[in-house]
Amino acid sequence: MAKIDEAADIRKGEEFDTARIGEYLKDNIKGLEGDIKVGQFPSGFSNLTYLISFDNRDLVLRRPPFGKKARSAHDMGREYRILKALQSRFPYSPKPLLYCEDGSLMGCPFYVMERIEGIILRKDLPQDMRLSPEDAKKLSENYIDILCSLHSLDHKELGLENLGRPEGYIKRQVEGWIRRYRDAKTEDAPDCEKIMKWLIEKMPQDIDKPSIIHNDYKFDNIVLNPEDPLQIIGVLDWEMATVGNPLMDLGNSLAYWIQKEDPDNLQMIRMNATNVKGMLSREEQVSLYAEKMGLVPDNFDYYYCFGLFRLAVIAQQIYYRYYHGQTKDERFKMLIFAVKVLEETSLNVIERSEL
Repeated sequence: MAKIDEAADIRKGEEFDTARIGEYLKDNIKGLEGDIKVGQFPSGFSNLTYLISFDNRDLVLRRPPFGKKARSAHDMGREYRILKALQSRFPYSPKPLLYCEDGSLMGCPFYVMERIEGIILRKDLPQDMRLSPEDAKKLSENYIDILCSLHSLDHKELGLENLGRPEGYIKRQVEGWIRRYRDAKTEDAPDCEKIMKWLIEKMPQDIDKPSIIHNDYKFDNIVLNPEDPLQIIGVLDWEMATVGNPLMDLGNSLAYWIQKEDPDNLQMIRMNATNVKGMLSREEQVSLYAEKMGLVPDNFDYYYCFGLFRLAVIAQQIYYRYYHGQTKDERFKMLIFAVKVLEETSLNVIERSEL
C-alpha cells in the first residue's frame, strides 16, 4: 500500500495561535476530544492548508496566503459554499464543517472541512507505489471520467446559478488573466505580449452548455484510495471553481500534464507524475473527454495555450510575493524559470497552430 499524504511542520511565518483555534473548533464542532495538534501540508502555492488533529478526528483548515493577493482570489466563504452545494451530487468533494470570518482568530477568514485520507500524487510516484502501463492508462482514464462527472452536473439544480456568469466567460477570462499578468510582472519576467495578442485575436465563441468547472484540476488535487490507487476518492482545492466553459477547464488541466515525450525544459517544471509510461497523452485525453461529453473540441490549441498562459500568470503572481519580500518560502524563488518555460511553450503552440 502506497504512503498516505502527510503533513509536515508549519513553515516559518505561517504559524497561528493553535491553542486558541483548538478551543474555537471544540466549541463549534461537536465531539472533538483531546488537545489540538497542527501540521501543514507542504505542497501547493496558493491557499495554505493545515492538518488539524484531535485525539478522535482529523480535520483540514484552509486560509488565504500571506502577502499581496489578487482582488477576487482566496475567497474562503465562496469556497466553503461551493463545497456545501456539491455534497449532494459530487461525492468526491470534501465535506465542509465550519466557516469563520472572525479576523481576531487568525487575521483572515478560514474554513474547516473533513479530511479525505489517501494518496496524493506529487512530482513522482511514492517510493512504494508502482503502476504498470495498463494501470497508468486506467488511472488517467479515471482522471478524465471524474472531470466529465463534474462537468455533467446541473449547476442550477445545486443552487449555484449565481456562482459565475457563463455569458462572455472566455473574454472575461482572457482579459482578466492578461491584466493579472501585467499587474504582477517583475523586471525579470518576460512580457508575453505576443501570447496575449494571439489569445485576444483567436478567441472562440462561448460554448452552448456551460458547466461547473474546477479550474485547477490536476493530479495533486485528487486523492487516491490507499487500497486501490487507481480509484479516485476525492477532489481538493475548489478556490477557483465557477460556472463557465468546460473546454477551458480541460485546457487548464492539461497545461499541468507534462508527458514523457515533452522536452527537457518542460520536464524541469513538471509538478505531477504525469510522465509515467502508459499515461494518456494530452491528445488522447482530449479525444476521450470529447467522446464522453459529446463535444467537438474545436480550436483546442487555443484552450491549451490559454491554460499554459494562465499557469504562467499564477506562477508570476506567486513569484511576485517572493520578489518583493512578502514571503520567505524558498520554493517560490525558481518560479520565474517556470514562467519563462511556459512562455516558450505557449509560443511553440501558437507557431504550430492552424488557427
